[in-house]
Amino acid sequence: MTPTVPRFEELAAPSHWRTVEFISDLHLQAAEPATVAAWQQYLATTQADALFILGDLFEVWVGDDVLQEPGSFEAQACSALRDAAQRLPVFFMHGNRDFLAGDAFLHHCAITGLHDPTVLIFAGERYLLSHGDLLCLDDVDYQRFRLLARSSAWQQQFLAQPLAARRAQARGIRQESEAKKQSGATYADVDHPAAIAWLQASAAKTLIHGHTHRPASHVLAPSLQRVVLSDWDAAALPPRLETLRLSAAGLERVPLAPT
Repeated sequence: MTPTVPRFEELAAPSHWRTVEFISDLHLQAAEPATVAAWQQYLATTQADALFILGDLFEVWVGDDVLQEPGSFEAQACSALRDAAQRLPVFFMHGNRDFLAGDAFLHHCAITGLHDPTVLIFAGERYLLSHGDLLCLDDVDYQRFRLLARSSAWQQQFLAQPLAARRAQARGIRQESEAKKQSGATYADVDHPAAIAWLQASAAKTLIHGHTHRPASHVLAPSLQRVVLSDWDAAALPPRLETLRLSAAGLERVPLAPT
Protein backbone atom coordinates (compact mmCIF):
# COMPACT_ATOMS: atom_id res chain seq x y z
CA MET A 1 0.00 0.00 0.00
CA THR A 2 1.11 3.57 -0.64
CA PRO A 3 2.12 5.41 2.54
CA THR A 4 -0.02 8.41 3.39
CA VAL A 5 0.60 11.08 5.99
CA PRO A 6 -2.39 11.56 8.31
CA ARG A 7 -3.52 14.58 10.26
CA PHE A 8 -1.49 15.17 13.41
CA GLU A 9 -2.60 16.74 16.65
CA GLU A 10 -0.24 18.24 19.22
CA LEU A 11 -0.13 18.07 22.99
CA ALA A 12 2.28 20.31 24.87
CA ALA A 13 3.28 18.88 28.23
CA PRO A 14 2.82 21.30 31.15
CA SER A 15 6.08 22.63 32.55
CA HIS A 16 5.65 20.78 35.86
CA TRP A 17 5.68 17.34 34.22
CA ARG A 18 9.00 15.69 35.00
CA THR A 19 8.20 12.09 34.01
CA VAL A 20 5.60 10.56 31.73
CA GLU A 21 5.05 6.87 31.01
CA PHE A 22 3.71 4.93 28.03
CA ILE A 23 2.04 1.52 27.95
CA SER A 24 0.09 -0.39 25.32
CA ASP A 25 -1.18 -3.82 24.35
CA LEU A 26 -2.16 -5.05 27.79
CA HIS A 27 -5.12 -6.88 26.23
CA LEU A 28 -6.89 -7.00 29.58
CA GLN A 29 -9.41 -9.80 29.95
CA ALA A 30 -10.93 -11.81 32.77
CA ALA A 31 -9.09 -14.94 31.58
CA GLU A 32 -5.71 -13.31 32.38
CA PRO A 33 -6.02 -12.35 36.07
CA ALA A 34 -2.25 -12.09 36.66
CA THR A 35 -1.89 -9.39 34.01
CA VAL A 36 -4.94 -7.56 35.39
CA ALA A 37 -3.45 -7.65 38.89
CA ALA A 38 -0.08 -6.35 37.64
CA TRP A 39 -1.86 -3.50 35.84
CA GLN A 40 -3.86 -2.57 38.92
CA GLN A 41 -0.69 -2.57 41.00
CA TYR A 42 1.06 -0.39 38.44
CA LEU A 43 -1.79 2.13 38.39
CA ALA A 44 -1.75 2.36 42.19
CA THR A 45 2.00 2.89 42.48
CA THR A 46 3.27 4.77 39.42
CA GLN A 47 5.00 8.04 40.24
CA ALA A 48 4.67 9.43 36.72
CA ASP A 49 3.21 12.89 36.18
CA ALA A 50 1.09 11.55 33.30
CA LEU A 51 0.22 8.19 31.74
CA PHE A 52 -0.31 7.55 28.03
CA ILE A 53 -2.12 4.34 27.02
CA LEU A 54 -1.42 3.82 23.32
CA GLY A 55 -4.10 1.32 22.43
CA ASP A 56 -5.31 -2.23 23.08
CA LEU A 57 -5.75 -1.72 26.78
CA PHE A 58 -8.52 -4.32 26.51
CA GLU A 59 -8.50 -7.57 24.59
CA VAL A 60 -11.80 -6.46 23.13
CA TRP A 61 -14.29 -3.64 23.67
CA VAL A 62 -17.74 -4.21 22.19
CA GLY A 63 -19.39 -0.95 23.21
CA ASP A 64 -19.62 1.45 26.13
CA ASP A 65 -22.83 -0.20 27.36
CA VAL A 66 -20.68 -2.99 28.85
CA LEU A 67 -20.10 -0.53 31.71
CA GLN A 68 -23.80 -0.82 32.59
CA GLU A 69 -23.74 -4.62 32.75
CA PRO A 70 -23.83 -5.65 36.45
CA GLY A 71 -20.53 -7.17 37.56
CA SER A 72 -18.91 -6.90 34.13
CA PHE A 73 -15.16 -7.29 33.88
CA GLU A 74 -14.93 -4.03 31.99
CA ALA A 75 -16.68 -2.07 34.73
CA GLN A 76 -14.36 -3.52 37.38
CA ALA A 77 -11.27 -2.74 35.29
CA CYS A 78 -12.43 0.80 34.68
CA SER A 79 -12.82 1.37 38.40
CA ALA A 80 -9.04 1.02 38.81
CA LEU A 81 -8.48 3.33 35.87
CA ARG A 82 -10.80 5.94 37.32
CA ASP A 83 -9.01 5.79 40.67
CA ALA A 84 -5.66 6.38 38.95
CA ALA A 85 -7.09 9.32 37.02
CA GLN A 86 -7.77 11.07 40.31
CA ARG A 87 -4.00 11.19 40.95
CA LEU A 88 -2.55 11.90 37.51
CA PRO A 89 -3.77 12.73 33.99
CA VAL A 90 -4.38 9.62 31.90
CA PHE A 91 -4.56 9.73 28.09
CA PHE A 92 -6.09 6.96 26.01
CA MET A 93 -5.51 6.21 22.32
CA HIS A 94 -7.59 3.63 20.48
CA GLY A 95 -6.02 0.37 19.36
CA ASN A 96 -7.28 -2.24 16.94
CA ARG A 97 -9.01 -4.17 19.75
CA ASP A 98 -10.66 -1.30 21.66
CA PHE A 99 -11.46 1.18 18.90
CA LEU A 100 -15.13 1.13 19.95
CA ALA A 101 -14.34 2.72 23.31
CA GLY A 102 -16.31 5.94 23.10
CA ASP A 103 -17.09 9.13 24.97
CA ALA A 104 -19.03 7.31 27.69
CA PHE A 105 -15.95 5.19 28.42
CA LEU A 106 -13.71 8.27 28.63
CA HIS A 107 -16.18 10.10 30.86
CA HIS A 108 -16.71 7.08 33.12
CA CYS A 109 -12.95 6.68 33.63
CA ALA A 110 -12.26 10.44 33.82
CA ILE A 111 -9.53 10.13 31.19
CA THR A 112 -8.72 12.06 28.00
CA GLY A 113 -8.99 10.65 24.49
CA LEU A 114 -5.93 11.02 22.28
CA HIS A 115 -5.95 11.34 18.51
CA ASP A 116 -3.87 8.82 16.54
CA PRO A 117 -1.28 10.14 15.77
CA THR A 118 -0.42 12.87 18.26
CA VAL A 119 2.81 14.80 18.74
CA LEU A 120 3.79 15.13 22.38
CA ILE A 121 5.99 18.17 23.02
CA PHE A 122 8.05 17.42 26.12
CA ALA A 123 11.25 19.03 27.43
CA GLY A 124 11.79 20.81 24.13
CA GLU A 125 11.51 17.65 22.01
CA ARG A 126 8.75 16.33 19.78
CA TYR A 127 7.63 12.70 20.16
CA LEU A 128 5.18 11.17 17.71
CA LEU A 129 2.69 8.83 19.41
CA SER A 130 0.60 6.20 17.60
CA HIS A 131 -0.90 2.79 18.25
CA GLY A 132 1.01 1.67 15.17
CA ASP A 133 -1.52 -0.41 13.26
CA LEU A 134 -2.02 2.23 10.58
CA LEU A 135 1.66 1.92 9.70
CA CYS A 136 1.55 -1.85 9.06
CA LEU A 137 0.90 -1.34 5.36
CA ASP A 138 1.71 -4.88 4.26
CA ASP A 139 -1.26 -6.20 6.23
CA VAL A 140 -3.60 -5.33 3.39
CA ASP A 141 -6.59 -7.32 4.66
CA TYR A 142 -6.41 -5.61 8.03
CA GLN A 143 -6.07 -2.15 6.51
CA ARG A 144 -9.23 -2.76 4.49
CA PHE A 145 -11.07 -3.93 7.60
CA ARG A 146 -9.74 -0.97 9.58
CA LEU A 147 -11.08 1.48 7.03
CA LEU A 148 -14.48 -0.21 7.17
CA ALA A 149 -14.65 -0.62 10.95
CA ARG A 150 -13.73 3.00 11.67
CA SER A 151 -16.68 4.24 9.59
CA SER A 152 -19.71 5.54 11.47
CA ALA A 153 -22.05 3.36 9.39
CA TRP A 154 -20.27 0.12 10.34
CA GLN A 155 -20.05 1.10 14.00
CA GLN A 156 -23.71 2.09 14.21
CA GLN A 157 -24.72 -1.23 12.66
CA PHE A 158 -22.49 -3.24 15.00
CA LEU A 159 -23.50 -1.36 18.15
CA ALA A 160 -27.20 -1.73 17.28
CA GLN A 161 -26.92 -5.46 17.96
CA PRO A 162 -27.67 -6.88 21.42
CA LEU A 163 -24.69 -6.94 23.77
CA ALA A 164 -24.70 -10.75 23.89
CA ALA A 165 -24.47 -10.95 20.10
CA ARG A 166 -21.56 -8.50 20.05
CA ARG A 167 -19.73 -10.49 22.71
CA ALA A 168 -20.23 -13.68 20.70
CA GLN A 169 -18.79 -12.05 17.58
CA ALA A 170 -15.82 -10.80 19.57
CA ARG A 171 -15.14 -14.31 20.87
CA GLY A 172 -15.16 -15.59 17.31
CA ILE A 173 -12.68 -12.93 16.18
CA ARG A 174 -10.36 -13.76 19.11
CA GLN A 175 -10.52 -17.46 18.31
CA GLU A 176 -9.60 -16.78 14.68
CA SER A 177 -6.72 -14.57 15.79
CA GLU A 178 -5.45 -17.21 18.22
CA ALA A 179 -5.68 -19.92 15.56
CA LYS A 180 -3.65 -17.77 13.17
CA LYS A 181 -1.04 -17.19 15.88
CA GLN A 182 -0.81 -20.91 16.68
CA SER A 183 -0.35 -21.73 13.01
CA GLY A 184 2.91 -19.80 13.01
CA ALA A 185 1.67 -17.13 10.64
CA THR A 186 3.78 -13.99 10.56
CA TYR A 187 2.32 -10.54 11.07
CA ALA A 188 3.25 -7.43 9.14
CA ASP A 189 5.57 -4.99 10.86
CA VAL A 190 5.63 -1.20 10.63
CA ASP A 191 6.57 0.10 7.20
CA HIS A 192 9.80 2.08 7.63
CA PRO A 193 9.33 4.51 4.70
CA ALA A 194 5.87 5.35 6.03
CA ALA A 195 7.25 5.85 9.55
CA ILE A 196 9.93 8.16 8.19
CA ALA A 197 7.34 10.14 6.25
CA TRP A 198 5.24 10.56 9.40
CA LEU A 199 8.24 11.73 11.43
CA GLN A 200 9.36 14.19 8.81
CA ALA A 201 5.86 15.61 8.38
CA SER A 202 5.42 16.03 12.14
CA ALA A 203 8.94 17.42 12.73
CA ALA A 204 9.50 14.71 15.34
CA LYS A 205 12.60 12.57 15.74
CA THR A 206 11.09 9.66 17.67
CA LEU A 207 8.01 7.56 16.94
CA ILE A 208 6.59 5.67 19.95
CA HIS A 209 4.05 2.96 19.19
CA GLY A 210 2.70 -0.45 20.17
CA HIS A 211 0.58 -2.97 18.23
CA THR A 212 3.31 -5.25 16.89
CA HIS A 213 4.31 -6.89 20.21
CA ARG A 214 7.95 -6.58 19.13
CA PRO A 215 9.56 -4.28 21.70
CA ALA A 216 12.74 -2.79 20.29
CA SER A 217 14.31 0.45 19.12
CA HIS A 218 14.97 0.95 15.41
CA VAL A 219 17.13 3.56 13.72
CA LEU A 220 15.16 4.64 10.65
CA ALA A 221 17.48 7.35 9.34
CA PRO A 222 20.06 9.73 10.78
CA SER A 223 18.44 11.25 13.91
CA LEU A 224 15.14 9.38 13.34
CA GLN A 225 14.02 6.36 15.36
CA ARG A 226 10.97 4.34 16.30
CA VAL A 227 10.55 2.82 19.75
CA VAL A 228 8.17 -0.11 20.12
CA LEU A 229 6.29 -0.67 23.37
CA SER A 230 6.05 -4.11 24.94
CA ASP A 231 2.82 -6.03 25.22
CA TRP A 232 1.91 -7.31 28.70
CA ASP A 233 1.59 -10.94 29.77
CA ALA A 234 2.24 -11.66 33.46
CA ALA A 235 1.83 -15.42 32.91
CA ALA A 236 4.57 -15.65 30.28
CA LEU A 237 8.01 -17.04 31.10
CA PRO A 238 9.62 -14.65 31.68
CA PRO A 239 6.74 -12.24 32.34
CA ARG A 240 6.33 -9.38 29.88
CA LEU A 241 5.49 -6.32 31.98
CA GLU A 242 7.10 -3.05 31.02
CA THR A 243 6.51 0.66 30.82
CA LEU A 244 8.43 3.18 28.75
CA ARG A 245 9.44 6.18 30.84
CA LEU A 246 10.24 9.60 29.38
CA SER A 247 12.07 12.29 31.31
CA ALA A 248 14.38 15.16 30.41
CA ALA A 249 17.15 12.54 30.25
CA GLY A 250 15.34 10.65 27.48
CA LEU A 251 13.56 7.30 27.16
CA GLU A 252 14.03 4.36 29.52
CA ARG A 253 12.42 0.92 29.57
CA VAL A 254 11.27 0.03 33.07
CA PRO A 255 10.48 -3.63 33.80
CA LEU A 256 7.73 -4.25 36.34
CA ALA A 257 7.58 -7.13 38.79
CA PRO A 258 4.48 -9.37 38.67
CA THR A 259 2.29 -9.24 41.76
